[in-house]
Amino acid sequence: MMLHFAALDWMVVGLYLAVLAGLSWHFNRVETRSTGDYFLAGNSVPAWLAAVSVLATQQSAATFLGAPDYGYRSDYSYLGAVVGAVLAAFFVAHVLIPRFYALRVATVYELLETRYDARAMRWAGGMYLAGRILSGGARVYLAAIAIAMVGFNAIDAGSIILSAAAVMLASLAFTLRGGLKSVIWNDFVQFIVYAGAAIAVLVFLRSAIPLDNAALIDALRNAPDGTNKLRLFDLSTDLSKPFTLLAAVTGLFLLNTASSGLDQDTTQRLLASPDAKTGARSLIMSALGSVPVIAIFVTIGLMLHIFYDRPELMGATNNVSANFAGEKITIFVHFILTQLPPGLRGLVTIGVIAAAVSTVTSALNSMSSVVVSDFYRPWREARGGAEDRHYVHAGRWGMAAVAVAMFATAVLSYYWQKHSDMPLLEFVLSVMVFAYAGLLGVYAVALFTTRGTTASVIAALLTGFVTVFLLQPFAFGPQGLAFPYLLCIGTLAAAIVAAIPQGKKAA
Repeated sequence: MMLHFAALDWMVVGLYLAVLAGLSWHFNRVETRSTGDYFLAGNSVPAWLAAVSVLATQQSAATFLGAPDYGYRSDYSYLGAVVGAVLAAFFVAHVLIPRFYALRVATVYELLETRYDARAMRWAGGMYLAGRILSGGARVYLAAIAIAMVGFNAIDAGSIILSAAAVMLASLAFTLRGGLKSVIWNDFVQFIVYAGAAIAVLVFLRSAIPLDNAALIDALRNAPDGTNKLRLFDLSTDLSKPFTLLAAVTGLFLLNTASSGLDQDTTQRLLASPDAKTGARSLIMSALGSVPVIAIFVTIGLMLHIFYDRPELMGATNNVSANFAGEKITIFVHFILTQLPPGLRGLVTIGVIAAAVSTVTSALNSMSSVVVSDFYRPWREARGGAEDRHYVHAGRWGMAAVAVAMFATAVLSYYWQKHSDMPLLEFVLSVMVFAYAGLLGVYAVALFTTRGTTASVIAALLTGFVTVFLLQPFAFGPQGLAFPYLLCIGTLAAAIVAAIPQGKKAA
């Protein structure tokens, strides 16, 4: 039976909104006048705060909703695949971040201006914007699902549109005036909320399972289908599986390298640190910190397996439905709506919202910084320039523009995911591959070879995007090839195109 929000749930939601409103007021009461303060927080962000902000940004609603679903259907191999993220963090920290600081750039794409010219920088920035709008919109869509079920008792196009609009408007309100400093502290609050909600659910679930720890571990190790749900590393070479160890050290390593080192959403926080060592330390702390966070969410999924699929252990049959109002939902969402008591149900709901808002506020500020620094400012200065305060205002208009584009993508994702029929976690991660393939190929050539020209960079960015598109099952790609391997193929194709002509000396 579907439960509805009680008065205590609404009180929890109201308290959450009050805290965010107070935080927004605190950072918006003083006018931000310089782009250094607005986009890089005056290079004053300590390592621990940058690490939490990066962690909150990367652990989106996809993790909140998708990781428990993966644990329920499979095992700990998604957690084991985090080895790719940790390896990528060390690579970015020791190879890419020092170069970005040495060049004193505001966006990572300015490196291509030094290596080639301004056109190469703008094309890379444009590819980032396209990719971030796609992936950010997909994440907003996931949060909109939960909000629509709670607020509208439906998951149709109308409820998704209204819910996505609410997330976008809230995110704009929290970051429009205060800039990156407001975003980072907002990330801190959102992280506390959704991590706390996850821990509370895990405790509640564990108390609902009438087994001691030894019996619980044995039950997970010996699932009815003969599998071991405690398996950490999937050593198979099945290319249809996205979270094997092979995928972790290939495509997932590339995905996290792009996310941590070539995606302005993350690198903006690292560049806001006082120096390169602090930024590098922040990234490594964030990667290591993601391990216990992901472990909590996957463990929730394992507990849900016991709760719903093992009646012989529970002593009762707990009915589960994978549908809500005719639409597919994750097992975690079903549990939230049918089993959680008042108060905790409200906390978990705002946990989903917190994960989404944290991701969106970060994306809005980072995309705005690219729009202004890589596109608008060079154009304006070629025509006489303007005061720094003018570019802060331009950043706010840019933020509003990308918010509209991200909202449109969230609505598109409703139809896209229904057509693809992919699990939510894989859907969001696979969307990111489109833009990352070209960026990875171009930066590999720009940083580690003397080859490439502006023309080959532009061609490579397009090649990466088109290659990933053509490899999709709805185009000409093979059925069942997991997204990490699509990224490997797209990156290789882009790197080959970028490296065809002899170029300038590497940066």
